[in-house]
Amino acid sequence: MGLLADLEARGLVHDSTEVAELAKRLDAGPIGVYVGFDPTADSLHVGHLLGQITLRRMQLAGHRPVALAGGATGMVGDPSGKSEERNLLDAETLACNVASIKAQLERLLDFTPGPNAAVLVDNVHWTAPMGTLEFLRDVGKHVTVNQMLAKESVRSRLQSENGLSYTEFSYMLLQANDFRHLCATMDVEMQMGGSDQWGNITAGMDLIRRTLGRPSYGLTWPLVTRSDGQKFGKTASGAVWLDQSKTSPFQFRQFWMQLTDEDIVSLFPRFSLRQMPDIASLLAEHLAAPERRLAQRALADEMCLLVHGQEAASSTAAAAGILFGEDPVGASPAVLEVLAGEVPTAELSTAQRGDLFAALAGTGVVGSTSEARRLVSQGAIRINGTVVQEQDALKTLPLLHGRWFLVRRGKTAWALWSVEV
Repeated sequence: MGLLADLEARGLVHDSTEVAELAKRLDAGPIGVYVGFDPTADSLHVGHLLGQITLRRMQLAGHRPVALAGGATGMVGDPSGKSEERNLLDAETLACNVASIKAQLERLLDFTPGPNAAVLVDNVHWTAPMGTLEFLRDVGKHVTVNQMLAKESVRSRLQSENGLSYTEFSYMLLQANDFRHLCATMDVEMQMGGSDQWGNITAGMDLIRRTLGRPSYGLTWPLVTRSDGQKFGKTASGAVWLDQSKTSPFQFRQFWMQLTDEDIVSLFPRFSLRQMPDIASLLAEHLAAPERRLAQRALADEMCLLVHGQEAASSTAAAAGILFGEDPVGASPAVLEVLAGEVPTAELSTAQRGDLFAALAGTGVVGSTSEARRLVSQGAIRINGTVVQEQDALKTLPLLHGRWFLVRRGKTAWALWSVEV
């Protein structure tokens, strides 16, 4: 199966340049391809992840990926898919955001020197030095207002009550110039993005044809939405960020684990780097017993590995296993540190360690010592995986790694106690 056919089979082709020509070019040899990321925040989120993974997919196929951080275009704001104009960020904030995003991009792509090494670029480096007259002469002269007005992103905003500022109207020209610049200086022949970027991509292709006289290619994937209409990458608590200080690796993993069966069938081929026959086999096994959540677990493990690395992927998977009933006795210190960030924690005093009921009530695991006595008598309290029955159980029960007691009340309530020894 050719690369373009594989992308189509995964549901990753919404619009593209002429199919036969693009398929032939992708299979002919290395091609420079770029995806842009505007630094509107100091972290990318799950909604951006498909662009990063698709670049990695292209690199694994032998092509040269270029990740563009939009330090210049981020100052303007892309009107595509937006009902109103963004608040503009100052240069200092944008520079900090770009630095953070670059670090995240570096985790998913291989920058080791070689024929298809990934490259990071920031469009502020060639856009900022360009004067207004130079931009109008070298870029604006080659794009008609008729073309710009015909783009869906522009037309929809002009028809809305919020209208479209000249600042955002010019965004298409800036992105078109990015494509032209990368084509001229780095031999980048192809741009990819979400389907709302098609107008911007074709504007760049047309500018390349007019100014450089050479062919170029474009491809967009469908915008990712969930089956319930909810925006992908959003939860009740907000965006699912790639920065672990904003969204912990455990919560990141849980986002994928909580996908519905309908969503996992459509999203697994788009995000996973596995071969399609392997994906088809795994999804078939999943659908035969969906209650086991095999597909969700497999995709959660893969995404956590890509974004946060092997150690975080392993420890978060183990921590999730414990919270869903696995024995905590063999948990590593790293797993317990993950749990410490996800469940209520408390430090036990010497007196509390001598009185289980006081410890349960004093740390908020239960509401009172009388409730603690009742639950303990019912066998509803487990500590370090063991059902506890005695008031002085904490005196003899071994600590996890010489420090921790993991408390479970019923099936779903947890706490982690630390003990100074």
